[in-house]
Amino acid sequence: MSIKVLIADDHVFYREGVRALLSNVPNIEVIGEANNGEEAIAQARDLQPNVILMDLKMPGMNGIDATRRIHEAQPDIGVLVITMFDDDDSVFAAMRAGARGYLLKDADKDEVVRAIVAVERGEAIFSPAIAQRMMQYFAAPSAASNKKNQPEEFAALTEREFEILGLIAQGHNNLAIASKLSLSIKTVQNYVSSILTKLQVADRAQAIVRAREAGLGQKD
Repeated sequence: MSIKVLIADDHVFYREGVRALLSNVPNIEVIGEANNGEEAIAQARDLQPNVILMDLKMPGMNGIDATRRIHEAQPDIGVLVITMFDDDDSVFAAMRAGARGYLLKDADKDEVVRAIVAVERGEAIFSPAIAQRMMQYFAAPSAASNKKNQPEEFAALTEREFEILGLIAQGHNNLAIASKLSLSIKTVQNYVSSILTKLQVADRAQAIVRAREAGLGQKD
């Protein structure tokens, strides 16, 4: 019996590419395509796919909200996120919404096929880089516990932002932080920009001063 797949992505070229990639895979059948979250919800209801390949950033309703709605209404459908976004906030938001897997769009054919089969079986699956970072995240001491005794302005930082601020305070540059946390350099740059905004500081030097005044960066 074939695994019925629905592709939800706003880029026609990408949908066509995935359809072509899966067209000669035994026991996998693409039964529909959706351009946004609303269409994904409607087609999930009408077509009853086994697996939905869900992009996160789409016009109208995004992939996170669509995943949540589909999971609430049809929990037997497995949602596999395939996206360009590798930041922790996106990964954990997708998991909380009910996604069973998370791949990056640079995944090759074998990875995609393996993930579709795993998700259809009810397993959880992640691309290697995401899996490595999740293990690091859960193995490390919780940043939330470290934030408890910090200045009030740090409260707006997410756990990942607080962790990155600590690395900044230790003198690590963006490339070193990206390597240490298995993040892309662009993702780190976005986190740093958010940190500066939330701390209301003009630059990285001021962020380091603020962090060190709070006791961050004292040890590696």
